[in-house]
Amino acid sequence: MQALHLNGNDLTFDDLAEIVYARRPVMLASDARRAVEQAREVVENMMDRPQPVYAVSTGVGKLSDVRIDPSQSRQLQVNLLRSHAVGVGEPLSEAETRALMLLRANSLAKGFSGVRPAVIDVLCEMLNRGVHPLVPSQGSVGASGDLAPLAHLALVLIGEGEAVFSPTARARKARRAGESGEGARMTGAQALRRAEIKPLALEAKEAISLINGTQAMLAVGSLALLQAQTMMDSADVIGALTLDALHGTDVAFDARIHQVRPHPGQARSAENLRRMLEGSAIRESHRACSRVQDAYSLRCMPQVHGAVRQAIEHSSRVLEIELNSAVDNPLVFPAPRPPNSRAAPTGEGEIISGGNFHGEPLAFALDYLAIALTSLAGISERRIERLVNPALNEGLPPFLAPDAGLNSGFMMAQVTAAALASENKVLAHPASADSITTSGNKEDYVSMGMAAALKLKRIVANTRSVLAIEALAASQALDFLKPLTTSRRGQAAHAAIRAISPALTTDRSLAPDFDRVAELISSGKLAEVLR
Repeated sequence: MQALHLNGNDLTFDDLAEIVYARRPVMLASDARRAVEQAREVVENMMDRPQPVYAVSTGVGKLSDVRIDPSQSRQLQVNLLRSHAVGVGEPLSEAETRALMLLRANSLAKGFSGVRPAVIDVLCEMLNRGVHPLVPSQGSVGASGDLAPLAHLALVLIGEGEAVFSPTARARKARRAGESGEGARMTGAQALRRAEIKPLALEAKEAISLINGTQAMLAVGSLALLQAQTMMDSADVIGALTLDALHGTDVAFDARIHQVRPHPGQARSAENLRRMLEGSAIRESHRACSRVQDAYSLRCMPQVHGAVRQAIEHSSRVLEIELNSAVDNPLVFPAPRPPNSRAAPTGEGEIISGGNFHGEPLAFALDYLAIALTSLAGISERRIERLVNPALNEGLPPFLAPDAGLNSGFMMAQVTAAALASENKVLAHPASADSITTSGNKEDYVSMGMAAALKLKRIVANTRSVLAIEALAASQALDFLKPLTTSRRGQAAHAAIRAISPALTTDRSLAPDFDRVAELISSGKLAEVLR
């Protein structure tokens, strides 16, 4: 794959996915390199001036009134990284760490942080060669950004901290035979040495530029968002299978209903459901029945699923802005030059302290998405209940069990779905509603954005598992209705599920099946029946 040239302005979620999962290489764009150099000249020009500049010639946080002698600048950079690398808890996954490195490099490439281009080059080389810092997931309050996670990342740039070296297959093949330790936890120095990357000696302001920003919550939140996007069409597919298995009606999905309440997400889900049920022999078999309306969990799928879609779209817009934002502090603004000027940069400009590191915009969006996905899992669990409950699943065996009594079928599967749906309700409490004072009351109102991202990650996984349970239950129900068949698209979805999970003919542990179907949903393959 051709390398992606980072400039801080046009990174997309598609780019993010390619670099995180497909190992697309990255490098600093040439025009961005010039902008970065100009900002760096401003920082160096400020070093000898008498007036203090935050984080250039002073300490940080509550210690911003402490003047640092220029001769101590390099030591200050090292001390800042070491003192801020205090994270705890489960490390970020490799994918999340790769996203973190990419997003930090892209923000610096925007040219307002005052680092040397070499800092961005090393981040890019770590991505390209598979050096993945070990980054604990806990310890950030979301302002001044994600200090602790980013400090653990930055330590590896200077040959400290811990990392995992995971080169690409091509790089492994090119390396000397018999070299061991790949994929193992090691020191940052060892990982850089194996990747043949020289550690950096950081100069003035570079440490604060590396650790001050929202990239940890953005990395975790962005990958969770991409997974949520993949789930949405699958939720419509699975919901349609359930509705058909329960002899529900598609009347509630009539386009005219949704045209007079024109929320776009609602219209999209209604269209998906109509397409999924088109040509169903099961639907035709009861068209003249006396039932007028279905339960909300069936009838209101467009309204609920559609609202979740729009929450995803809103969150996507917020996070996409953040992908290409300068979010550290202070920011460097070189003096503007006349258009088309060929004059060399003067090093003049301003370094301005602000608060772009504050994670509130992300925290709100991530909390909103968590609430929406909790509803998606909740309505799915209610449909599972209707599939298994003998008082509600007219014409189907109790708990979808063959030889019910001897077999319990999906009785406990619904309990698992209920447990996950209820856990989501606890996790959906907004982290952004909280704040706690830090840094000697200097940082007195924080976003808790990283907490919002970590909760969202768990909710995404729970919701995917609930949908997987519903998919299996709906498939089991459809098997009991043979020889009547669902629609052509429904049969394709059923076949995709049955290819990895055979019908339940006698009780067995369904836990491995849940995992396989969850992976089918995650891959987007189940949603392909709508294409």
